[in-house]
Amino acid sequence: MKCELTSKHRVLQRSVLSFCRREIIPVAKAIDDEARFPWEVVEKMGRLGYFGIQAPSNLGGAGLDAVSYAIVIEALSSVCASLGLCVAVHNSVVVYPILAFGSPELQQQLIPPLARGAKIGAFCLTEPNVGSDASAVEATAVRDGDHYVINANKIFVTNGGVADLCLIFARTDPTAGPKGISVIAVERGTPGFHVGDTEELMGVRANPVSSIRLHDCRVPLTQRVGEEGAGLAIGLAALNVGRIGIAAQACGIAQGALEVSIQYAKQRHQFKVPIARHQAIQLMLADMATDLEAARLLVYRAADQRDRQQPFAQESAMAKLFAAEAACRITDLAVQIHGGYGYSKHYPVERYYRDARVTRLYEGTSEVHRMVIARQVLAKP
Repeated sequence: MKCELTSKHRVLQRSVLSFCRREIIPVAKAIDDEARFPWEVVEKMGRLGYFGIQAPSNLGGAGLDAVSYAIVIEALSSVCASLGLCVAVHNSVVVYPILAFGSPELQQQLIPPLARGAKIGAFCLTEPNVGSDASAVEATAVRDGDHYVINANKIFVTNGGVADLCLIFARTDPTAGPKGISVIAVERGTPGFHVGDTEELMGVRANPVSSIRLHDCRVPLTQRVGEEGAGLAIGLAALNVGRIGIAAQACGIAQGALEVSIQYAKQRHQFKVPIARHQAIQLMLADMATDLEAARLLVYRAADQRDRQQPFAQESAMAKLFAAEAACRITDLAVQIHGGYGYSKHYPVERYYRDARVTRLYEGTSEVHRMVIARQVLAKP
């Protein structure tokens, strides 16, 4: 692939960064402090097409490519990881599986409001006993005529507190093991649909991560995404796409941390000169910039593979693994450069440090990604 972005990609990047400076930076600290979802900003993002980046134009989306998707997520995350996360999850593991596996009727019903941002989506796989082992789903969906009766307790649901549509992974055949899981789209307001308390998280605090509980929730069979029993395959396919988004989010967090560190190093004086003149600081900045560039190129490679309709499971796992680990290294160095001020909430680097840590956990832990990559490598002749 070409390492340079196209002119269209750069125009998009400048446009999103301009929006970030105008609309997000002024509220980024406050919404993190208050753990508040900024509806006033999200509505503007919806009008700009951020919630339907890769949805086709005939369904209300922007119809852009995967590299554009990565660009948007990185730019948003460079100023607010919570909003970058919201858009990444909505596009990759909600809109994508409906487009890829849902019936034409279900797509016509669900995609237009999702693509406009009129409805926010959530991906509900994790349960108290289900994490890295996605095949252990305990939620159930029992057929009753032309409906499913669903009982589920989903936890750590990104966008959960504001989600209008949840993709629920539930066991439709208790005897079929991993092939007994299906995906069902459940809308907020359906009787038996309950939103739990918002989690009090260390980072990405402006995203309302919560539990979603379904109690005898009746949903039409037509709300199933894909074939019955195909849920695990659909989930893994969606996560392959989602990993590109989380890798881009990690790059955005790292970019923000690097930028504020450079600015601080030029302004902060010690021993009568800016600390940017000291070799120890220069070495840190060099490592940060190199790590970030390597991570970004891995993200673009994975996105390019997807755009060219080539296999990208290994590439997305590598991008997510490296970008997440790099973001944690970069934000740690950013705090070090800031010294005592880096440990203060008055400086944004503290927020970047907290936000980076979760990228090594969600959409697959770093350990799981190493397993995925190892399987791919060992499978080659």
